[in-house]
Amino acid sequence: MKRFQYFGRDGSGKEVEGVLESASAVAVAGQLTGNGITPVRIQELHGAANGEEPGQIDLRKLLPPPKVNLEELVIFSRQMHSLLRAGIPLNRALRGMVATVRNPTLEAALRDIGAGIEGGGDLAGVMARHPKIFNRLYLSIVHVGENTGRLDEAFARVASYLELERETIKRMKSATRYPMFVIIAIAIAIAVINLFVIPAFAKVFAGFGAELPWQTRFLIAISDFTVTWWPLILIAVVGAFIAFRRYVETEAGRLVWDRYKLRLPLVGGIFERVAMGRFARTFAMMSAAGVPIIQTLRVVSTAVGNEHIGSKVREISAGIERGENLVRSAAATRMFSPLVMQMLTVGEETGQVDELLVEVAQFYEQEVDYDLKQLADAIEPIMIVFVGVLVLILALGVFLPLWDLAGVAT
Repeated sequence: MKRFQYFGRDGSGKEVEGVLESASAVAVAGQLTGNGITPVRIQELHGAANGEEPGQIDLRKLLPPPKVNLEELVIFSRQMHSLLRAGIPLNRALRGMVATVRNPTLEAALRDIGAGIEGGGDLAGVMARHPKIFNRLYLSIVHVGENTGRLDEAFARVASYLELERETIKRMKSATRYPMFVIIAIAIAIAVINLFVIPAFAKVFAGFGAELPWQTRFLIAISDFTVTWWPLILIAVVGAFIAFRRYVETEAGRLVWDRYKLRLPLVGGIFERVAMGRFARTFAMMSAAGVPIIQTLRVVSTAVGNEHIGSKVREISAGIERGENLVRSAAATRMFSPLVMQMLTVGEETGQVDELLVEVAQFYEQEVDYDLKQLADAIEPIMIVFVGVLVLILALGVFLPLWDLAGVAT
């Protein structure tokens, strides 16, 4: 919170002054007005006057600014829609939003946007200064709404899309959470067995002085290697993970990884249906908003969340630029199912592509929900088989020598 010194007059006209903590001067003015005080001057206090000791470092200033998440964008878009629909001017609506948002990154962006609007700039152009907050899709819808005089509808449309995108992200997390949990649990179990269980049995077997079966010697050798070199193994695993992340962040790496994700067992089909649902939903929304088809396809290619499918969408855009129609260009990519191709064909013939693609998006979303429900049932048999194999290995490697010793003793 910042500290502000204010000067004003109360209801009787008497001069008053004081210090308040708030997020902005606009918020202080609103608080004073609500208390029956007319603000005359408000100034921010800095340094020691703002509660900082001389030479004291504010660690919050050293941290990177917080990101604007999807939930905050949804709330912002919904509130802008309500304010503009009520007839409040754009400048005033932005000032009101500055006083209500809690994210300092979004607050600073809205201040800059408000200053740009007051300087004569258009809303979409000023918002484009902040690409990490407002993506191309957001800017395209706002640009069309601003040019058609339907800015309130544009914010409502974007808010609805972002809410659906939030649900899509939840589906993606649900699709990956259970498999990742299983993989992590298996890795921890193997590490515990190699580092603690097998070495304990190895000490017992060494005291017997008997020749051990090859299965037991094999397990002990792996365990000894793990115990001796576990720092290097840990460094190698962490290094491989970091190298993989950096490779995926490159354009070529992202394309290869996104293509491979669609072929993963169990979850690959879910990834593909999620991406196709995004394609249909985004295409339908931008088409209904009046965005030109070439611009729509370019924005959709970045919104599907999969670089491989995005490259296919860009191929469609290139085909249309060569003079081909939408259906022929889409069929050439061999990416779409017969259902989507049929909907695109009927939509292009009737001029209702956006309405039919909404139905396609709903179909894919229902498919994803069904697949997620079946995912746990599909993974459980794999887990049972793996646990059975693990128990078999332990039985052969750990308990077989004990059985042999028991047989000799009898």
